[in-house]
Amino acid sequence: MKYVIIGGDAAGMSAAMEIVRRDKQAEVTTLDKGHIYSYGQCGLPYVIAGRIPSTDNVIARSVDTFRKKYGIDAKTGHNVTNIDSEAKTVSGIVLETDESFHISYDRLLIATGANPIFPNFEGSDLAGIHTLKTIPDTKAILNDLNDSVKQVTIIGGGYIGLEMAESIAELGKKVRIIQLGNQLADIFDEDMAELIHEEARQNGIELIFNEEVKGFKGKGHVQTVVTDKGEYEADFVLAAIGVKPNTNFLDGTGMHMTPKGAILVNPYMETSLENVYAAGDCASHFHRIKQKDDYIPLGTTANKQGRIAGMNMAGGANTFKGIVGTSVVKFFHLTLGRTGLSEKEADELGFDYEVHKQKAKDIAGYYPGNQEMQLKLIYEKKTQKLFGAQIIGGNGVDKRIDVFATALYQEMTLNDLLDLDLAYAPPFNGVWDPIQQIAKRKS
Repeated sequence: MKYVIIGGDAAGMSAAMEIVRRDKQAEVTTLDKGHIYSYGQCGLPYVIAGRIPSTDNVIARSVDTFRKKYGIDAKTGHNVTNIDSEAKTVSGIVLETDESFHISYDRLLIATGANPIFPNFEGSDLAGIHTLKTIPDTKAILNDLNDSVKQVTIIGGGYIGLEMAESIAELGKKVRIIQLGNQLADIFDEDMAELIHEEARQNGIELIFNEEVKGFKGKGHVQTVVTDKGEYEADFVLAAIGVKPNTNFLDGTGMHMTPKGAILVNPYMETSLENVYAAGDCASHFHRIKQKDDYIPLGTTANKQGRIAGMNMAGGANTFKGIVGTSVVKFFHLTLGRTGLSEKEADELGFDYEVHKQKAKDIAGYYPGNQEMQLKLIYEKKTQKLFGAQIIGGNGVDKRIDVFATALYQEMTLNDLLDLDLAYAPPFNGVWDPIQQIAKRKS
């Protein structure tokens, strides 16, 4: 059986490893336009801050490891430009030689990930303007963030924008974030985002809201960011506006896509084309709470979907059970965690819900070193079925958001939370965990 996988990172190589484990006669070819396989993109902001010494540390397995240890024909510098599902071929260009290639397959996986969104701003060709997605991006940023850089402007206040604001501030640079909307981290509700704004300002981050970037000015190198309301000096610019699925090469194939350009997949990770699968940041993600296909590109989901795709390509019949929208990020002294629906999303879906907010300590209140967290819980008014949770605070946020994510997966109610047998000792928790405190008040 000939397997071809387009994409050499999380979803693609998770699938490749499952195939070689399950099909001992497999001929696996992987194609990536870059030269680095299987690395942790989420660790790149911490390389820039110096907390992780080198980009080498975020590489899980080298290309040679896949080739020599697992027998995978891992090709680099191969840019796929077309697939022909009737002829069952993949074609493209070898970037170093500009030669074309054509490879046949029995089963194909598309795991091409997502690309940073970067509009065609005026002056965007100036030096000193960057996006962050790959190891080469990281090296270019490190090269440009020299001692001459004093003022950095970040366009976009999502997770990458926040992580990079912290990392660059730790290097001693002045940091400004320009956000099109009225809050940072818009996957949180506005009332919770105020805690993020306060933390940003306390750490010297300048926040500019409700302004749209129009372009850049400079003589060879960026010197000014131009918005619809003003101009701002900048020695360095990072565009962190978001990502979009890397699926443009599929135009004309007839493959079914979401409005955002993600490949529609069923629970078996099959696309609308026979013997063609998709997984990761280029694919749709079924949302268990919304009960519909969504697009929330995260490394955890990519690895899970890739694994399931590989199992099924090799003859299995496993299904992806869906996401609940869980994420967490460190921002200076805060941990920002959320899962399920925000209040904004519940409104958009027309759900009949209630909201409860409460502050709690991460450990026993009398034990030294306790820290406060702000919890926000969203649940169905009639049944008290959980819809979502947001937690912002110091220690212990990640633990609670994971419990909430598990509760959402199991379709639990507020009252069900009270029956959970959670670990307790004063250095680790109060006798009533914060999630049970909030459930006790409202159930």
